[in-house]
Amino acid sequence: MTTSYLFTGGKLLDPRDGVLRDGLDVLVIDDRIAEIGPGITPPEGTETIALEGRTLMPGLIDCHVHVVAETLDLWGNMIAPASLAALRAARVMTEALSRGFTTLRDLGGADIGLVRGVEDGLIDGPRLIICGKGLTTTGGHADLRQRTDDRPGLFSDRVGSMGLIVDGVDNVRTACRTLIKEGANFIKVMANGGVSSPNDPIHSIQYSRDEIAAMVEEAENAGLYVSAHLYTDKAIRRCIELGVHSLEHCNLIEPETARMAAEAGCIAVPTLVAYEALAIEGKQLGLGAAEFEKIDVVRNGGLRSLEIMAEAGLPVAFGSDLLGQLRKYHCMEFELLAKVLSPAEIIRSATLVGAKLCRLEGEAGEIVKGASADLIVVDGDPLADISLLGEDGAHMPLIMARGRLHKSALA
Repeated sequence: MTTSYLFTGGKLLDPRDGVLRDGLDVLVIDDRIAEIGPGITPPEGTETIALEGRTLMPGLIDCHVHVVAETLDLWGNMIAPASLAALRAARVMTEALSRGFTTLRDLGGADIGLVRGVEDGLIDGPRLIICGKGLTTTGGHADLRQRTDDRPGLFSDRVGSMGLIVDGVDNVRTACRTLIKEGANFIKVMANGGVSSPNDPIHSIQYSRDEIAAMVEEAENAGLYVSAHLYTDKAIRRCIELGVHSLEHCNLIEPETARMAAEAGCIAVPTLVAYEALAIEGKQLGLGAAEFEKIDVVRNGGLRSLEIMAEAGLPVAFGSDLLGQLRKYHCMEFELLAKVLSPAEIIRSATLVGAKLCRLEGEAGEIVKGASADLIVVDGDPLADISLLGEDGAHMPLIMARGRLHKSALA
């Protein structure tokens, strides 16, 4: 059965030019934007949604999430029954959609089953772009085992696991081919130390050049790319040289490396809110001095890195990287980005740049004929006040994902 909606009487947000356009109706038929223009005559049976001057804009894209990390007990996520982990992930996804995020790029954990769950209408959530599991060395960022824990692996066959321990060029190739066969849209590598892992300082360099080069080759052979977890300038530069395309976090990047990344066509995904949330709640979570020291290093470098990347012309996609109960700070990322970027730049990062990184150009990130009907209605002008995209969707009376109304106080 065909469903159709006509949005009329609103202002259309164009993220490409950073302007609001008046006098344009938008017709949605099934899951597609069918027509854009003044005075559209809709098909019989179309539901008209009067916007009354509100802003109609593309759905938001978060390019760094972990939907299986429903709790901050990462081992608990891993050992949960697969059915329970999947149901928890579905709840995480539905929460994100309620904040206006109609596409999520998962950086370790989600599998093809969760992708299909959305596509088949079993999960009321955003579309998922996945890498499968994040690749980590023994003792690397996604290896959560304590030094005295000699159990093999990370329960990597479980839905709730975010990582896969792989060492050696041949094993890396096999892992990449397996992930691609299982539906990965890109490959994720832990190429630097991390905050949440017990045995690797922030400045540790992970994986050999040969191993990362093998990942890049396998991804490129399949028409995909590699995304890397990175903090330090040295690690970032090394990955750029090896052909890594997506640079996650980048808190300690320096100007020359940022320019090098821009020239190479890379996209960066800063996740400032992840460290802000840990700083706010770390004590209640039981974090010790060693963890706070790591957090402070990357948190203090966050805004400076954003300034450096903006000045270098390095495209930035919106990302959050919040785990467990810290997801409640999701929308704070807009507030943090606003300390450096304009509202138009922030909106572009969460729409057009995100769509490019997700390989969804023309499909998501802007309101154009033929694109997926991923739309949100905002009370006011987010180009003038970016906080309207915050507060967990409080200023969004309507959210539509792939032509289906998730929330509507207007229709």
